[in-house]
Amino acid sequence: MSTLTTADGVEIFFKDWGPKDGQPIMFHHGWPLSSDDWDAQMLYFVQRGFRVVAHDRRGHGRSAQVSEGHDMDHYAADAFAVVEHLDLRNVVHVGHSTGGGEVARYVARHGQPAGRVAKAVLVAAVPPLMLKTEANPEGLPLEVFDGFRAGVAGNRAQMFLDVPAGPFYGFNRPGATVHQGVIQNWWRQGMMGSAKAHYEGIKAFSETDQTEDLKAITVPTLVLHGDDDQIVPIADAALKAVKLLPNGTLKVYPGYSHGMLTVNAAELNADILAFIQG
Repeated sequence: MSTLTTADGVEIFFKDWGPKDGQPIMFHHGWPLSSDDWDAQMLYFVQRGFRVVAHDRRGHGRSAQVSEGHDMDHYAADAFAVVEHLDLRNVVHVGHSTGGGEVARYVARHGQPAGRVAKAVLVAAVPPLMLKTEANPEGLPLEVFDGFRAGVAGNRAQMFLDVPAGPFYGFNRPGATVHQGVIQNWWRQGMMGSAKAHYEGIKAFSETDQTEDLKAITVPTLVLHGDDDQIVPIADAALKAVKLLPNGTLKVYPGYSHGMLTVNAAELNADILAFIQG
């Protein structure tokens, strides 16, 4: 397997497909999944001459199930370790959900200062802040995330069926076309990872205030969000994020779910390609 070891001794699994002289696109996956969640995008872009890279976040997928570092700072630092290991430059970073938070912190803290970022894409991403606070009254109450924690601690295997079978892909909506293979693939990816990483990652994606990260991102940034996202409501995320980004563009997909990168891959792939080439 292709792996690297970070400065704090964590083995990170990554994929690196396509021509080494092609423009790199690096994909950052959501909770509690792995780089496999980007299959539809990686195949699409590698077939168009891009170099596509994706890694499994620490504690997820095929990366080491370490005890510590399940927070946005470590996620971003691990992404930078992959970029430096492969010496990627002029990179387009694409992040989904928690991976969107990882992209925002990476670009602001590592990528832009190192001069390695070309553009960014945030897909159904968590920034600026999901948790309801006095400063963020539109956010989701802590009880929602405590419910996620209880699910991981109580019966993770069942929760990892219920989430994709229900709100993640909008399969709980009347008339929805349910893809059983998609549900099973979500479960497979989730169960490969560490329960501890998944439990602690809930705090990372829900309580990390990334307002300043977004303000610091000056590269062109495309924000994509479905208006029927039941996991990361658009009002809590994309509608706020695009106002904070100095160079941001928002596209809203009517009726699309949180998992639109999979069930609506054709539309998203074409829009991301147009943004990269624009």
